[in-house]
Amino acid sequence: MAQYAVIMLLAGIGIPILAALNAALGTRLGSPAAAATVLFVIAFGTAVVVFVLTGAQGMSKLSAAPKHLLLAGVLIAFYVLSITYIAPHFGIGNAVFFVLLGQLISAAAIDHFGLFGAQATSLGLARIGGIALMAVGVWLTQLA
Repeated sequence: MAQYAVIMLLAGIGIPILAALNAALGTRLGSPAAAATVLFVIAFGTAVVVFVLTGAQGMSKLSAAPKHLLLAGVLIAFYVLSITYIAPHFGIGNAVFFVLLGQLISAAAIDHFGLFGAQATSLGLARIGGIALMAVGVWLTQLA
């Protein structure tokens, strides 16, 4: 379990870095959409390399997968396009604060209802309090 936590911590560290880098690229290119396109071309190439190196299996099952699961691609495009456009105007910290707040809310709902095959974890008072405390903590980092 510790290795999962470390990997997700690194992924979390990468999100604001991704936002800052792509926002800067979008500003230099004069187009958030162009920066997002470059990001996705590089991400696609990286995913293909990892896919091939790990055995290139699973694509044959794609046609049987529920189509709503493909919405993840739209959501990542929305995130990248919105953070690339908004971060230079709103600040990386502010933009990521609202992203984190949205993540806390949606993660709690997904876990509570067991959506998309997630393990159901009820949303009791302790958990609501913890999420609220996390949200306040993230908000406090933006006061300066």
